[in-house]
Amino acid sequence: MRKPKVGRLFLATCLGSFFFIILYFQNSSRSVIALGGARRNVTGKSRRNPLHTSHDNDQLEQSAVQASLLGRRERLEEVCRSHTHKRRVLTPEDLRHLVVDDEHGLLYCYVPKVACTNWKRVLMVLTGKGRYREPLAIPANEAHVPGNLRTLSEYSAAEINRRLRSYLKFVFVREPFERLVSAYRNKFTRSYNTAFHKRYGTKIVSRHRIDPKPRSLERGNDVSFEEFVYYLVDPRTQREEPFNEHWERVHSLCHPCLIHYDVVGKYETLAQDSHYVLKVAGVDSEVHFPTSGKTTRTTGDMAAQFFRNISPFYQRKLFNLYRMDFLLFNYTTPTYLKLR
Repeated sequence: MRKPKVGRLFLATCLGSFFFIILYFQNSSRSVIALGGARRNVTGKSRRNPLHTSHDNDQLEQSAVQASLLGRRERLEEVCRSHTHKRRVLTPEDLRHLVVDDEHGLLYCYVPKVACTNWKRVLMVLTGKGRYREPLAIPANEAHVPGNLRTLSEYSAAEINRRLRSYLKFVFVREPFERLVSAYRNKFTRSYNTAFHKRYGTKIVSRHRIDPKPRSLERGNDVSFEEFVYYLVDPRTQREEPFNEHWERVHSLCHPCLIHYDVVGKYETLAQDSHYVLKVAGVDSEVHFPTSGKTTRTTGDMAAQFFRNISPFYQRKLFNLYRMDFLLFNYTTPTYLKLR
């Protein structure tokens, strides 16, 4: 009998690895129902599977929060069915934003400018084995240090598939243009963000400003919001490289039509949605999600002010760029836009 060639064995191994992830897609709608039981944490104590708890809550008499979360999930699935015609296999690059908490069975897709610093702080407390006691005691910059939290991209295909099936998967989203304005203000109007000014500001000034001054070309620290919009809608931008994560669309960061998220929290209801996730995970007595004094009305009014000087032509182009995020997460078109 002839021995299989090495090349064929290698190909079979690769195809087998991809099969694990493909299998997840084919059965994602059934995974919530199929799973149950309890998990054991590192101390050996039994801990209820948060995914099973979430499913049980769906079946019982619902609170207003549970009903809202279920409605978001159903809306997301409906839009995905209507607008996604081709399936594809996830790559490790697609999974870099999924933070893993193995002890509590959680997968969190972090979206910059949607309270991700505080969520990372919370997960550092949960996974730190006592090293961290209080989320707000963790410096903001430390929450973003690579290696402090594991991401799903670091696991093998089989381990990825198991976690996608059995862990509670959640993401927090925000009104797309309010998030965009927040990203602009943080990265382009703060004097300490010199790395962003050099990396992106200088390019924006050189391409989208008429007769720029040498100082602006060198430093890139005085980019206007209009120039930032021109940069985003410029076809050259995405041809050269992907968007930075701070203004990348949520559907490109977290792939909600490929990954079946069990909870879609919103910035607009951040406190109650975060409490729900922690309660389902059984850790609401161990850690509390930090709250802030910001209101969605404040951020909405601010976005309207920034868009006031954007022409209807560029408003339409920008809206088309972020249209899927508006649709997937059921955000209405802002009234301040002039799209007609």
